[in-house]
Amino acid sequence: MDPIQIARKIKEQFPEEVLDTTQFRDQTSVIVKKGRIVDLCRYLHDEPDLYFDYLADLCGVDYPDRLPRFEIVYNLYSIKHRHRIRLKAGVPEEDLNIDSVIPVWTGANWHERETYDMYGIQFKGHPDLRRILLPEDWNGYPLRKDYPLRGPEKEYKPFEELKDLHRHDDEWIIKS
Repeated sequence: MDPIQIARKIKEQFPEEVLDTTQFRDQTSVIVKKGRIVDLCRYLHDEPDLYFDYLADLCGVDYPDRLPRFEIVYNLYSIKHRHRIRLKAGVPEEDLNIDSVIPVWTGANWHERETYDMYGIQFKGHPDLRRILLPEDWNGYPLRKDYPLRGPEKEYKPFEELKDLHRHDDEWIIKS
């Protein structure tokens, strides 16, 4: 089944949820509302003709000059049928949350945590939504377009502790 046929099936099954279908460089994207994302993903996973059993990627995107500002992108692949599709769900800045798809694909756990860490988008129902790449006390979300490129010059506190821990390392070097 080609991606356009898959997009038509999604539109038939969820006519109120599909906002648009786009194609760019032989890749088809289905733009959907975020409200029933789990139902839509469950359908794509469980429908025998589609069987999207592999969540290849889930990521966030920031479009500061668009509404909704943020977008969650799901790249799906069917190992059995060897077809793929991309879902995009808009997330407005004033309501930064979307349902977690972990009940459909367990592997979404890491991707959702990374998207939360980098963009601040909450995934409702996620079992362990906390920072995964940055320290817990980090301020801000680095992949947002309005995140400052430079901050005050200072060393990261644990780095100072590591330097102190290794201050005697030179004493152990054998010099020839």
